[in-house]
Amino acid sequence: MADVELTAAIKSALAEVDIPGGGDLAGYAGLSDIIVTPGAVAFAIAVAPGMEAAFGPAREQAAAVAQRVAGTRKIMVSLTGGKPPAKAGATFSHGKPVPPGKTPVPGIKHIIAVGSGKGGVGKSTTAVNIALALKAEGMRVGILDADLYGPSIPKLLGLEGQPAIRDDGIFSPHEAFGLKAMSIGSMLIKDQAVVWRGPMATSALRQLLRETDWGELDILVIDLPPGTGDIHISLFQQAEVDGVVIVSTPQDLALIDAKKAIDMLPRFQVPILGLVENMSYFIAPDTGARYDIFGSGGAEKAAASLNIPFLGSIPLVMSIRERSDAGVPPVASAPKEPEAQAFRAVARQILRNTPQIRS
Repeated sequence: MADVELTAAIKSALAEVDIPGGGDLAGYAGLSDIIVTPGAVAFAIAVAPGMEAAFGPAREQAAAVAQRVAGTRKIMVSLTGGKPPAKAGATFSHGKPVPPGKTPVPGIKHIIAVGSGKGGVGKSTTAVNIALALKAEGMRVGILDADLYGPSIPKLLGLEGQPAIRDDGIFSPHEAFGLKAMSIGSMLIKDQAVVWRGPMATSALRQLLRETDWGELDILVIDLPPGTGDIHISLFQQAEVDGVVIVSTPQDLALIDAKKAIDMLPRFQVPILGLVENMSYFIAPDTGARYDIFGSGGAEKAAASLNIPFLGSIPLVMSIRERSDAGVPPVASAPKEPEAQAFRAVARQILRNTPQIRS
């Protein structure tokens, strides 16, 4: 069934769902567009403040009706309103209640997020290689791609196909280089944009985080979107995050944005693990001469001025770009090379600064 036909079929099926006050969900003004990808179907139900609990049964019925039509695709239904539900909290598409506030993610001992103030600083590449470096230190590690609008993890890890979905609606994550990995990008058509409002995106984040069978992990690394937005707030409000690594390049413009991202974290009582300077310097392959293309030591000075740890510098080398594009990250594919050792040094510094993660 073509995506357009499937969208129409789901919309028609939602006429079976009765809503509080009379009428059906298909004709309800608060029903969002229905988004169909090869691996998922997503839509939101917006309700007036205080009506979330009343619409709970309709949301569950809508998920069941959509699943019947969509077959093996994952169903993502969010219920949004002016304030959180008064009693039960949000629910996921398979109907399991989620308590309000911060709750542990089953099987995951520690969560480390990787963020940046702006895009284009190599955040996702850094997140993947830090995850692999932590694994090389003997940890059981997974990675979650929370950069929903620009997912890069499938490309960086060479992931192909969609994640499997168990009969109970739980994702079985991909595995690559010993990492367990989940990304919305694995469910999209190539070059398909994710056109979701904030509530839909935060609902997707909850499901990717909590409806994935992570097994037993020492650390889950979460690749955040650039900046400070709904996804960051949702994560920090619902899960205990052990700390955030901020990635920046040396130039002043990137550091200005990095400082804004750093300013957000204390407001949610999230520790700052430190600052990584990516694309720090370039070594000419023919002469061995060093060139500070984006300036020198900017991130280290910024870390000192902000009284946060400086975790290390990653060089600007062609092999990082080439291996990343090929889906074979340097820490996994060339562990003895200087660039891989730079990521390993960052991971070791993180573990030195947070000894509780090794316990």
